[in-house]
Amino acid sequence: MADESPLIRSLRAAVAAAPGDVPLRLHFAELLLAEGRHDEAVAEAAVALQHAPGDADARALMVRAMGMPQAAAPVSEEPAAPAPVSEGPAPVSEEPAAPAPAPEEPAPVSEKPAAPAPVSEGPAAPSFDWDAAEQQVQDLVGPRFLDAPQADGADGTAGDAAAWDVDAPGTVRLADVGGMDEVKERLEAAFLAPMRNPELRRLYGKSLRGGLLLYGPPGCGKTFIARAVAGELGAGFLTVSLSDVLDMWIGASEKNIHDIFETARRQAPCVVFLDELDALGAKRSRTHHSGLRNVVNQLLTELDGIASGAGNEGVFVLAATNVPWDVDIALRRPGRLDRTLLVLPPDAAARESILRYHLRERPIEAVDLGKLVRATEDFSGADLAHVCETAAETALLDSARTGSVRLITTKDLLGAAKQIKPSTEPWFAAARNVAMFANEGGLYDDLLAHLKRKRKL
Repeated sequence: MADESPLIRSLRAAVAAAPGDVPLRLHFAELLLAEGRHDEAVAEAAVALQHAPGDADARALMVRAMGMPQAAAPVSEEPAAPAPVSEGPAPVSEEPAAPAPAPEEPAPVSEKPAAPAPVSEGPAAPSFDWDAAEQQVQDLVGPRFLDAPQADGADGTAGDAAAWDVDAPGTVRLADVGGMDEVKERLEAAFLAPMRNPELRRLYGKSLRGGLLLYGPPGCGKTFIARAVAGELGAGFLTVSLSDVLDMWIGASEKNIHDIFETARRQAPCVVFLDELDALGAKRSRTHHSGLRNVVNQLLTELDGIASGAGNEGVFVLAATNVPWDVDIALRRPGRLDRTLLVLPPDAAARESILRYHLRERPIEAVDLGKLVRATEDFSGADLAHVCETAAETALLDSARTGSVRLITTKDLLGAAKQIKPSTEPWFAAARNVAMFANEGGLYDDLLAHLKRKRKL
């Protein structure tokens, strides 16, 4: 608001940056209440109660903000002779506040009377109206617990189709991926152009299926790119990791792989995303456990679509790994994961987009993004998020020590970037030997070209 004091504005920004900080939110609500903004104070107290339902300070603040007393008038030290508990029934009070007609049989002692009025020397204060309070905050505080949906099976267990959750087509698009124009162009040629142009697809005999292996340093957005591809295709998204597949019973892991692909075929178009492929499809020559070798064999069968009869039409398989040299070579032959795409650390345009995203809800002041982008070359997306988090910690600590909220500045962010080393450097050190001495068939030509551009050979 235009008429807010600087302290109110600063605290509002601090609360937005740390929504789970209940003491800070209560302090902000106290200031709002002192300025006569009762409705805003009620709203902040309600959010505090949502984070800490049993907080006594939040409850007391809610009562004061709604114009109610904190508690009813204290009961006199000498109440009107309550009836002692005995073997037989006894009335609780000689003069109850709201007498009810006598029942045919006397009620047991454990049942409470209908709100007896306490006796005091002065007039009793009105009791707190919880119904009115609930009506005022019902739009602010959502339900704390949600009822679990009923299982589909008659015996209380869901069927195999419900065991694998396929996410609906998301709203993430490749336009939401900052920079990375080369990656987008490769994805357009491999998946998106055939999908958007069915006549050209039929003319050139391009099947509506395919596999793509994304590899590169950790934290560079391989999963985000896979979700963006699913959004562009308007396809469902099914994530598969090693924990989803492995089972202690013989044959159960292979059945899990088959059920996953059957679910994707039934709900085509669907993107099956194999996360950490080096764990799920490790080289069988290095695997001593027969169960893992059988998982790779079953995965090869499903990628070919042999077991389904109808093939994998409309099923797009995307996989991600940080160590593609540990993936079984049979998974990468034509017809399976035959296209490989190197996902490098974000370029300058992508770094600016990532930094804007992670600073969008934090209290910042005159941040020079251009200088920060230049100082974070070779940083992964996860590194950039860590830079923003570290700078926020510095400003928060200063605010706690001085008692005055201050904003995050360019100096904080540059200091954080100087402390943090890019997590991609160890990966490129290991990948350098592979690109130089194990580049059979030109599998890592794109990695070799990048290393030459960066003069790391």
